[in-house]
Amino acid sequence: DLEPWESKIMLYPHQVEWSADHSITKKADGIPHPLEPTEPLREECRHFLECVASNATPRTDGHEGLRVLRVLDKASRSLAPGQGNRGTALKVGPEPSSPRVYGAHDGVQIHETAYVDADVTIGEGTKIWHFSHILSDVEIGTQCNFGQNVVVGPRVRIGNTVKVQNNVSIYEGVTIEDGVFCGPSCVFTNVNNPRSEIARKSEYAETLVKRGATIGANATIVCGHTLGEYAFIAAGAVVASDVPDYALMAGVPARRIGWMSKAGARLGADLVCPLDGTKYQENGDGALVSS
Repeated sequence: DLEPWESKIMLYPHQVEWSADHSITKKADGIPHPLEPTEPLREECRHFLECVASNATPRTDGHEGLRVLRVLDKASRSLAPGQGNRGTALKVGPEPSSPRVYGAHDGVQIHETAYVDADVTIGEGTKIWHFSHILSDVEIGTQCNFGQNVVVGPRVRIGNTVKVQNNVSIYEGVTIEDGVFCGPSCVFTNVNNPRSEIARKSEYAETLVKRGATIGANATIVCGHTLGEYAFIAAGAVVASDVPDYALMAGVPARRIGWMSKAGARLGADLVCPLDGTKYQENGDGALVSS
């Protein structure tokens, strides 16, 4: 308060850089911020009376106060042991009705109610919606979309342009390639004979979902199998064996009941896609290939 008006408010553009696992603070000289010689409390009261008279929104309304409290709360939480590591998601952002931007790339949107652990890589354009949780050591590609209540990880790899609908858990041992669609409430497993009282993490079986495959709602993918490129798993099916490329699978256990094109159309006897005209043929191994 005793400083002259030209130096009452100073901005210090300090920077924090990371080297290995520790931070380095680079301090900068202060920059004076222009300030009109007025009485602050008088201006505050005047602005309040103007808002009352005109029904205008104050510069610092209740929403702004709530945002400040969120920042202070998250800053306090980040000081707790184990919470200050580089990469820990700090869920500070806009109101719950709008997504926020996470630091991986411009355009990555993570809803305020979602949580992203440390050591997660998220590609540009990916969106993660309400109440989802991305665990540590997960790699997610670009332009993906994760619906509500989705859990991914730990140690899961997901390609580009993958869509995961609501209520899906993708566990360790599952790898999903580009362009895969996971329907609502579809199920992945990673142990064949789970027991609550017996730890079997050493027995996780690898599951691979190849490029462009579609998994319908409420389908179950038993671990240890591969879903071929552009395979189509019908809703409610239980996949307990490897699935060929382009195969249309249905039933419990799932069996091939036809072929699907890359464009997502069921193929007839002529094996010509009715959507884009692509021709397919069965090879000598009973698999389908585009001709």
